Amino acid sequence: MFANLDILWSLAAAILLPLAVAVAIWRVLANARTPQGSAAWVTFLLAAPWFAIPAYLFFGHDKLHGYKKRRRISHQVMKKFAGYACEVAPAERHPGQEAFERLAEMPVTGCNKLRLLVDGDETFAAIHDAIDRAQSYVLVQYYTLVADSTGAALAERLIAAAARGVDVRLIYDGVGSYGLDKGYIKRLKEAGIVVVDPKGATGPTSRLQLNFRNHRKTVIVDGIEGFTGGLNMSDTYRGLNEKFGLWRDTHLHLRGPAVAQLQLSYVEDWHWATNEALGTRLFWMPEPEAHGADVVVVPMGPVDELDTGSLYFVTAITLAQDRVWIATPYLVPDGEVLATLKSAALRGCDVRILLPEGRDHWLTWLAAFSYFDELRLAGVKILRYQPGFMHQKLFLVDDHLAGVGTANLDNRSFRLNFETMVTVFDMPFAGAMAQMLETDFTHATELTTPIDGQPLWLRAGARLARLLAPVL
Repeated sequence: MFANLDILWSLAAAILLPLAVAVAIWRVLANARTPQGSAAWVTFLLAAPWFAIPAYLFFGHDKLHGYKKRRRISHQVMKKFAGYACEVAPAERHPGQEAFERLAEMPVTGCNKLRLLVDGDETFAAIHDAIDRAQSYVLVQYYTLVADSTGAALAERLIAAAARGVDVRLIYDGVGSYGLDKGYIKRLKEAGIVVVDPKGATGPTSRLQLNFRNHRKTVIVDGIEGFTGGLNMSDTYRGLNEKFGLWRDTHLHLRGPAVAQLQLSYVEDWHWATNEALGTRLFWMPEPEAHGADVVVVPMGPVDELDTGSLYFVTAITLAQDRVWIATPYLVPDGEVLATLKSAALRGCDVRILLPEGRDHWLTWLAAFSYFDELRLAGVKILRYQPGFMHQKLFLVDDHLAGVGTANLDNRSFRLNFETMVTVFDMPFAGAMAQMLETDFTHATELTTPIDGQPLWLRAGARLARLLAPVL
């Protein structure tokens, strides 16, 4: 019997394994989005096939065809929204506006009211107040949702809203919210709240596509106000986690036509996860705000025909004439974004990248060190935020263009995660962001030590981690 097993094992190793490797390599090459990613997968498959094949099944798929197919329903909504968008179009065209519109597949709208929300307490208070005002529906989406005191406070508001007849829906990501207490979800469902369970959804968890995560953080209330940004829903984001201490983050509160664009992104995610089309049941024409900002919401993800995430940042940085200020917790850029950052610095722009001194993910933290020297050589300033952990995701270009959302400056956000960035063409808003960042800079120190001056473990770790850059 054992001899037969040995024979079967030998046959599998001699025939099936090479065949599986060949098929995987063919799929890698046929669906390649970057040569770096293809080279990394091919090398892994050839060098360690027994590990690489299972890894490819879970992490190697490039497209999510189910999402793409169901996304078409949104076109019906967009036909109605397009006419309204023309009524609230900006009074003037902005540099780069067409590029952002094409990436978003939505127009820039005028008359939007925006409010920067600094850190957890201010953000969650604003979200709670909005939910308490809800009359028709509340749409909630989080990458990380934890049943701690912060999550409990959200549940109380949602349950109260449902009790007064408000339609409440919640999406949470199964990986980002891994370990979420079942009792928490049960309580929400018993209150009449519709909760998408990722394990029962038709999305990536059931398709061995765990590499694609929904990293969005969205709250929509009655279709007239919305929230997005860097903060997930847990005590950590209020600075109550002893491991991290102070948590520096930024969220955005929107009112006006751009809320409909943020809502459209939510509707697409809901349709994919549940096969339920919400479009005709929601309100799509929020009132314009007098003297408001020009805004376009740019959703991005692995279903996009273009590399929307990477192109989004390339477009913004290319427009810079005076400055590019970026805050991101992770810096693992692709070649295009890396070159664009260096080019901006070389032509005399004030390019600053604010990163946390601390770390929450070892590999991404290490990989970032492998980019610092070449960025600094071009004139980019690398600033390390000292207190606690800095998690905000935003940029400022010159004195008129800004972006706030969920995307980090890394390959995962560029090509593997579903993300949202709110793009703002407005001098007062840019001024407010500049003031906020200038305050952050006072709590940061500039990195001046080259990688060769770092400890041996960091030098080695950074270079090894960079090999995994396509999936970080």
